[in-house]
Amino acid sequence: MNFILLTQNTTPIIGQVAKLLGWIMNGIFYVIDKIGIPNVGLAIILFTIVVYMLMMPLTIKQQKFSKLSAKMNPELQAIQAKYKGRSDNDSAMAQNAEIQAVYAKYGVSPTGSCVQLLIQMPILFALYRVIYAMPAYVTKIGNTFRVLADKIISVDNGDFIRNSQVESIANTVGMYGKSLTDGTNVSNGIIDVLNKLSSIDLAAVAEHYDLGQLTYEGQLILNSDTTRGLIDTYNNFLGLNIGDSPMTLIRQGWMSGLWGIVIGAALIPVLSAVTQWINVKLMPQAATDKDNSQASSMAQSMKTMNMIMPIFSAWLCLSLPAGMGLYWVAGSVVRSIQQIIINKHIDKLDFEEIIKKNSVKSAKKLERIQKQQSLMKEYSNMNTKNIQSKTSVSSTDQKQSGSVSQNTSASSSAKPGSMMAKANMVKDYNERNNNK
Repeated sequence: MNFILLTQNTTPIIGQVAKLLGWIMNGIFYVIDKIGIPNVGLAIILFTIVVYMLMMPLTIKQQKFSKLSAKMNPELQAIQAKYKGRSDNDSAMAQNAEIQAVYAKYGVSPTGSCVQLLIQMPILFALYRVIYAMPAYVTKIGNTFRVLADKIISVDNGDFIRNSQVESIANTVGMYGKSLTDGTNVSNGIIDVLNKLSSIDLAAVAEHYDLGQLTYEGQLILNSDTTRGLIDTYNNFLGLNIGDSPMTLIRQGWMSGLWGIVIGAALIPVLSAVTQWINVKLMPQAATDKDNSQASSMAQSMKTMNMIMPIFSAWLCLSLPAGMGLYWVAGSVVRSIQQIIINKHIDKLDFEEIIKKNSVKSAKKLERIQKQQSLMKEYSNMNTKNIQSKTSVSSTDQKQSGSVSQNTSASSSAKPGSMMAKANMVKDYNERNNNK
């Protein structure tokens, strides 16, 4: 069933990838719902595992590239040192040919790592969008919220939510309810806002619109005094409502004296930071040349960034829905396990043998490169000679033209049959013979 299309991401490329990933998420939720566990937290973990497994071939290629780059960097630096300070065209062409030969020898492309990252980035952004807007991609969750949205529209077309005096609801409308506030699709806008509201704010909206008795497929959508509603069932993960932010959960737990909720909510940002830090430590670090100040500076900046990012993600986790924090934790754990497996796989590879095989292939490639360089040089020399030849011919023509004009002038001034006219005829004859 196709629904809530306007709440799906429409960014070029990312939107299309998100739609594909949305089908995977919808399939996962359908399966776990059929076996009686319709849980968003479990769906996020399984979804993260599936997507990262699909990206594993790209990750292995990227790690192999990093390993080979570490081995070939000294050779590249030696070539750069060899041609340092030489800016003439021949030196630039020779340096480029030698660098290409090194890349061919190791069997990698200069843009190899960038291409892999460019493929992975839209997938990771799309994965985030699917998790952040679950009703737009998971049929059952979307249909559940649609029942609430239809009742709200029938009462006041969403005016209470749109003009709410409750600060948290008003802020949510401002951030997520664009279609609600500009009127392009009120139903979709209401679903977006309801999906982002905390459980306390959702209860306030439910009370205003009398949503407590609404059902979907025979089950209550919202909690009653005796029954847990569908939305709470979807969002409950190990006793935590992952639709709420850890900060909200900590505050609620503290006020209610539920210390298990406080500890569980606090663990989400802590685990997010710790697992990301472990993931960074497991990744292979590129060797840097201490004598190269620019490379050393970049390496130091990268090291600082790797320390700051886990702390920054922990801070973000406090204010975002706990489901996003769960995704970051699951993603870091999956990447760490993948990294351990990949490191063992790469450590078993005989890179010397790989380089030897690539060297045989690169010999032909190097021969082609040198032939191309030679042809380009010959072509450049031919162009130079042609320009010089044209300049020389032009100069000769100008001289001849001047000489002819002078002779013509002299001939025209001499009387026909006179001694001067005969002398000019002899002079013209001699000049023509000399030019030949």
